[in-house]
Amino acid sequence: MKKIPLTSIGGLSIHQLITGLWQVADIEKEGHLFDPEDGANELEQYYHDGFGTFDTADHYGSAELLAGRLLARYQNEQHKPIACTKWCPVPGQMTKEVVRIGVQERLDRLGVQQLDLLQFHWWTFQHPAWLDALHELAELHERGLIKELGVTNFDATHLHLALADGIPIRSNQVSFSLLDRRAGGSLKEVCVHHAVKILAYGTLCGGFLSKRWLGQGDPEKISDWSRMKYRRFIESSGGWNAFQSILSAVEKIAQKHRVSVANVATKWVLSQDHVAAVIIGARLGESQHRHNNMELFEFELDDEDFQSLEKNFEETTPVPGDCGDEYRTPPFLTATGDLSQHLEQVEKIFVCNPSESRDDAIKVLSGSEWEDVAGYCRAQRIGDLIVVSGTTATAGHSRIVAKGDAAAQTTFILDKIAAALEALGASIKDIVRTRIYLVNVEDTLAVSKAHGRVFGQIKPANTLLQVGGLVGDYLVEIEADALIRNNNSLN
Repeated sequence: MKKIPLTSIGGLSIHQLITGLWQVADIEKEGHLFDPEDGANELEQYYHDGFGTFDTADHYGSAELLAGRLLARYQNEQHKPIACTKWCPVPGQMTKEVVRIGVQERLDRLGVQQLDLLQFHWWTFQHPAWLDALHELAELHERGLIKELGVTNFDATHLHLALADGIPIRSNQVSFSLLDRRAGGSLKEVCVHHAVKILAYGTLCGGFLSKRWLGQGDPEKISDWSRMKYRRFIESSGGWNAFQSILSAVEKIAQKHRVSVANVATKWVLSQDHVAAVIIGARLGESQHRHNNMELFEFELDDEDFQSLEKNFEETTPVPGDCGDEYRTPPFLTATGDLSQHLEQVEKIFVCNPSESRDDAIKVLSGSEWEDVAGYCRAQRIGDLIVVSGTTATAGHSRIVAKGDAAAQTTFILDKIAAALEALGASIKDIVRTRIYLVNVEDTLAVSKAHGRVFGQIKPANTLLQVGGLVGDYLVEIEADALIRNNNSLN
C-alpha cells in the first residue's frame, strides 16, 4: 500500500489526505460524549494506517480533546500526528485578551505548546474586528504559539484584503467538489499569486458523491447535519437530475481506472494545483474507508477524464457567489452544526444616534478620528433616504488598511458602508448611487472590479473621479446614497 504523500503549508508538512473530525459534533449532538481514551484509540488506528493529519475545531464537540489525547501519546517522538484546528469566535471586539484566551483554549484542549495550524473563521466581514483578530493571531504566530496561520471560508476579495494588510496567511479551508467549483475561480487566482494553499472539504458532498446514490431517487429524509448541508448544495447546483449526470460521468471514469466513485471525485480536487490537501470526514465508531482512500495514489486522471467532467459540468448550475458565502449571505447552505446561528448573534458594529439638529434624522458614527475633528457622521438617515459620507479604509481610530492596494481598500470601504446601512435599517441592495474618488488612474480597473463584485446585480448610478490626492495615505474614497424600499408600488 502506498503512503499518503506529504505537502507543505508554509513551514508545516501535512498529509494530502486529512482526517476530518467535524462529525464528532454530529455524533455527540444528543449529549453522549466520546470517552477520551476510546476516541484517541480510534484516531490512533488512522495514524498507524498513514492518516497522520487531523482537522478539528473549537465547535467540533470533543474532537480537540480526542486529538489532544492522541498527541500526548507521541509527544516525545520525532514523527508525530499533526492537528489542525480552528477558532470561530462570535463577532465582537477582538482585543489582545480575547484573542489570547481563544488561542490558549486551543493549546489547552490539544495539550500542546504550539498549534501546528490555527485556522480563523469569521461570520460577517461587515464587522471589521476580523482584521484586528488576525493581526493579534499574527503576533502570536511571531511569538511561536502558532506554527502556521490559516483561515476558513474566506472569499477571494477578503483573503486578498487580509494578505494586503500584512497577515501571513498560508491556507484557506473551503468547500471544493465536483458540484461546488467556486474555489477554482477568483479564489484560485489569489491563492496562486500569494502562495496560499487550499484545504478542501466537502469533496464527497457528505457522501453523496458515491456509487450508493447513482440512479437513486432524491432522499426525502436526511438525519445527519453533513448530508443536510450538502443536499442544499445539490439543490443550488441544478438539482437532483443535474447531480445524477455528474455522478454517471464519474462512475464511467471510476470503472475505467478500476477505482471508486469517491476516489475519482477526490482525485479531481487534489489535481488542482492550488489544493494542498483534501479533508475526508470520519465518523468514529462506524465503517471506515482508509484502504479505499489509499487507492487515490494508485491512479491518475488523464485528459479524456477531465474533458468528460468538464462536459458534464455544463449540465449543472454554478453554486452562487464565492467561497464562504453560504455562511454569510442568503440562501444559507449550512446546517445547525455549522454554527450558522451565530449570524443571529452578531452585534451591530455601528450604533444609531438621534440627530441634534433635526428630530426626523438618525445617524451613525464609525469612530474615525476625523468624524470629531471635522464634525460629521458616517451616515445619516432622514425618512427613507440614507446618505453615507466619503469613506476610507480606516480601521479603528486611525489605522490605514492595506496601504498601497486600492482594490483591498475598496473591499474594506464597502464592508464599512454596508455596516452603516445595516445600523440604519437598510442594506447594500438599497444603494442607488455611489461616487468613487481615486488617486491613481491605473487603479481604475482593480477598484471597478471590487465595486462590481458587490454591485454587479444591483447596478446603482456611479461616478468615478480621479483626484489629485486624499487626506492621509489613502488610494480610494467612496460615498453612497441609499433609498429604502417601501410598500408603495410604482405606477
